[in-house]
Amino acid sequence: LRESEKQNRHAREEKESVLRQLQELKNEMKQDKLAKEERSTTLNLHKLRTQWRTVLREVKDKELRQDIEILSQTFARVMDCKDSVIESLATDLEEAEEQHAQALRSHLYNIDRLLQLQHSRLTCLEEGYSTQLEALKMELEAERRTILEQHERESCYLRDVALATEQNYAKNNHEATLNFQSARDDIKYKSQQEKQYSRLQLRGKVEVLWEQFQRAMQSYTEATEHQKIAFEALKQKDKKSSREIEMQAKKLQKLQDLVTATKGQIAAHLRESEKQNRHAREEKESVLRQLQELKNEMKQARAMAHGSLARLTTQSSAALKALARVVEKAQRILRLAEMCRRLETEEEKVLPFYPSSLAEGDQREAQQVLEETPTEPLAQAMRDYVGLERFWQRFNKVKLEEQALERERAALSQRNQHLRELLRQYLAGISVSQEVLSEPNALLIVERKSCVPADLPRAEGGHAQGHQSTKHPDSLSEGDAHPDPIHGSTGTS
Repeated sequence: LRESEKQNRHAREEKESVLRQLQELKNEMKQDKLAKEERSTTLNLHKLRTQWRTVLREVKDKELRQDIEILSQTFARVMDCKDSVIESLATDLEEAEEQHAQALRSHLYNIDRLLQLQHSRLTCLEEGYSTQLEALKMELEAERRTILEQHERESCYLRDVALATEQNYAKNNHEATLNFQSARDDIKYKSQQEKQYSRLQLRGKVEVLWEQFQRAMQSYTEATEHQKIAFEALKQKDKKSSREIEMQAKKLQKLQDLVTATKGQIAAHLRESEKQNRHAREEKESVLRQLQELKNEMKQARAMAHGSLARLTTQSSAALKALARVVEKAQRILRLAEMCRRLETEEEKVLPFYPSSLAEGDQREAQQVLEETPTEPLAQAMRDYVGLERFWQRFNKVKLEEQALERERAALSQRNQHLRELLRQYLAGISVSQEVLSEPNALLIVERKSCVPADLPRAEGGHAQGHQSTKHPDSLSEGDAHPDPIHGSTGTS
């Protein structure tokens, strides 16, 4: 029994040592496998990043090429438009020159024909005259006077014909010049009327603004005229009262001198002096009362003037602040315009305003509606801002582009998030961690073959086999492993 117990104990110790060795081997194999997987994952991530960068470079290259093609097409289209306009203008100029040359040729031809007709007529008349003259020379001397008279009549007739032709030509020329001058005067008169009408409109606006300014100035002067007049009256009263006070002081001085000089007469004229002194005291008190009243009135006038000056200063400061805010707003608008001008593309610089999508009939109707005089106050107020139509057109274009870019950004963010999710799932599928092992994974299978040697007892090998039945990387078969075609690492099936 002792020997059997010793043998059993020895067998248990050997089994435990073998199990410890197997556990150590399994741990070493796990560590090696984890290190290999980590290296393969880092390598695969590096390859994915490089391939993703190449894809992004290709996409960016395509986008830049498309932008360059669009810009070249717009430039070519603009150049074609300019060339077509230049060609049309050149053809119009050539046609105008041809018409001018044709008119000049016809005019010269008509003049040549008239000259030829005149020369032929004159030659015919000269020939008739010469024949008649030769016939008349052969006649008698008695008929000389009649021949001379007839010659004179014919010469007068020829002169009248030449004069009539010249007068006709002069009349036609004068009528043509008069028609040209009348047409030119009509055009000048119309232009002058338009200029005068625009000048009258501007003058009316300036006169309205000047009347408003004059009314405001007149109202201010009328509002302050009463106070100014009261102040001047009080000032005059103050001067008068000061002169009266000086006069009274001089009188008192004289009275005192008289009193000092006539001390000897005081006893005799005591009653009279008392009456005079009483009267002088009353006058002095009345003058003092008047002086006090004038001082109070002056204080009140000064207080009112100070209040009006304070109100004027506050109003002027408020106006200056409002003007400063307007100037600051205008400067900010100019700065924003410069910034927007810098951010404009080449296409926007060449074609800043997109063409209208309305048809010609709709555009004419809209123009007629705009030219009609509005009756509602809102429409009348909107006519003052017709000059901002181009600004609102560009502003709406920018707003639409902003909305389109925001939608495109949202779509790209959703697509990026979807790609990140797919990449995370892929990396989770090819990496080995405790979370991946705890979740169902299609890339891992259960290996049913036990790694325990066959000579070990079955009673204590059940526990090890139970551990082998779990989803673990050590349980993967070497025959099912194959290299990943994308990353080049050893995958599992």
